[in-house]
Amino acid sequence: MNTAQPPPGGARPGGRTARTRQAVLEAVFDELGEGGYAALTMERIAQRSGVHVATIYRRWRSVEGLVCELMTDLSAEVPLPDTGTLAGDLRALARAIAAFYSEPRYRGLLEAVVSAAAREPAAADVLREFFDDRLRLAGRMVHRAVDRGELPAEADADAIMAALGAPFYYRLLISRRPVDLRLADCAADAAWTAALAGVFTHTEGHTEGYAERHAERHIEGDENGEGGR
Repeated sequence: MNTAQPPPGGARPGGRTARTRQAVLEAVFDELGEGGYAALTMERIAQRSGVHVATIYRRWRSVEGLVCELMTDLSAEVPLPDTGTLAGDLRALARAIAAFYSEPRYRGLLEAVVSAAAREPAAADVLREFFDDRLRLAGRMVHRAVDRGELPAEADADAIMAALGAPFYYRLLISRRPVDLRLADCAADAAWTAALAGVFTHTEGHTEGYAERHAERHIEGDENGEGGR
């Protein structure tokens, strides 16, 4: 992963507003890398970005608003693999997550958003929506596995993907130690083994809802020319 690239949001359509947004989010990203969330202030962001502090306050209102927007943009930094097997997909995704959080600024951003969510309901909503969206997208790997016959139809995609991600966030936010490839491979193997054993399945009360979501996913795939993938 090329961590020298500017943060997502930089490749937006041209114009003064887009350039301002890019400069401010890049400044947030760089400030997190140098001083972490504790040292992040609107004034420091304004100084680094060259954007007037009043403009930043008017658009984002707070540091929390800035870090949440940056976190949302960065969701595209971890692509979803398609190796042909769920075991391979889980391992490739886990390794991509490990590579992502090897960058100190990404770890700082995660800590910033979690800290913001503890204080501001709006930030908590952004964090929840971010992870819900990532679970939904990553769940496509499980749906493909169901289509291939690797897992039964009642496999719970959200639960499988949550099991994959949980060890990373425990390591990053609770034990506060670096993530590495060994953690990635162990998380992937554990999630796959549990899924194969039928640990993560929908309860009877949720089966109907799962069928509806599965049908919606096929419709969405057909509209995107993906054949339900």
